[in-house]
Amino acid sequence: MVERKSLGFSPPDRSEQRARVAASIAKGMSEEELAEQKASFIFGNAPQRSGITKDSARYAVKHLKLVASR
Repeated sequence: MVERKSLGFSPPDRSEQRARVAASIAKGMSEEELAEQKASFIFGNAPQRSGITKDSARYAVKHLKLVASR
C-alpha cells in the first residue's frame, strides 16, 4: 500500500459539528419530519417535466403504501 504524505497542515477543528450531529442522532426524527424528508427526496429526484409537485409528493408519502410483490 502506498504511504500517505502529509499535506503540511492540521485538519480544522470540527468538534462543534460532531457535537451537533451526535445531538441530532440522539434526538431522532418525528413521523412528520420523516414524511417531509421522504417527500423532499421524491420531489428532488423526479424528472423535471414529470409534473410531480412538492404537494403531490407529500400526498404520495401520506396516502400511498408500497406492497412487495411475490
